[in-house]
Amino acid sequence: MKRILIVEDDPGIAMALEDDLRAEGYGVDVVTDGETATRQAASGPYDGILLDVMLPKKDGFAVCRHLRAIGVQTPIILLTARATEPDKILGLDIGADDYVTKPYSPGELLARVKAVLRRGSEATIETFRFGSVEVDFARHELRREGTVVPTTPLEFRLLQTFVRHRGRALGRQRLIDEAWGRDTFVTERAVDNQVTNLRKKIEPRPSAPVYLHSIRGYGYRFDPA
Repeated sequence: MKRILIVEDDPGIAMALEDDLRAEGYGVDVVTDGETATRQAASGPYDGILLDVMLPKKDGFAVCRHLRAIGVQTPIILLTARATEPDKILGLDIGADDYVTKPYSPGELLARVKAVLRRGSEATIETFRFGSVEVDFARHELRREGTVVPTTPLEFRLLQTFVRHRGRALGRQRLIDEAWGRDTFVTERAVDNQVTNLRKKIEPRPSAPVYLHSIRGYGYRFDPA
C-alpha cells in the first residue's frame, strides 16, 4: 500500500482528500501545520506528499524547500489558491513535482497523484556515464568524479529526459511535457533557468557547455559523446 502525507489546515478539505485517497487504496496520514509536516515527512516513509501552501507555523514553500535541502526526495504536489505564474515557478524551482490550484476536481487531483507516483517509482538499473559524470537511475543519483551532486527532483527528471533523448533536438515544450508534466504551465524562461542550473552540475565549464547545447529559438540538445 502506498502512503500519502496530507498537509492541510482546513479540516473539510483534509477530510475530503483523505476519504478520496483511502477509497483509491492509499494509506493516508494528515497533519495541519508546516512544522509538524517537516518532521513527519523527514521521518516517515511516504510515497507522496500533498502540501498546502498557506499553513500555520511554516508555509508550504518553506516546508518543500527544507525537505529538499535535507535530501528528502518524496514526490510533492503543492495545493494552493495562489495561481499566479511567479508562485507556480517558485514552487517548481524549489523542488515540487506538481502544482495544483484550488478549486480542483477530485478526479484531476487523483490523476495527478497517480502520475507523480508513477514517475517517482520509475527506475532502471542503468548507470549512464559521460565525461566525469554518472547518472544512476536506480539510486536517483547524479555523481561527478565519484562524488554525489545534490539535485532537485525536477533537475533529475530534466537530466533523465536529456539522457533518454540524447543526440536529439528537444523543444522547450517537449521538455516541459516530460520533465514538468503535461498541462503544467511553465514559461520558457523557467526551462532556461533549469538548464542553467543543470549545466552547473554536469559541465566542466558551464559558460561554455560541451554537453547541453542551446538551439536558438527552439530548445536544447544533449550530446554526451
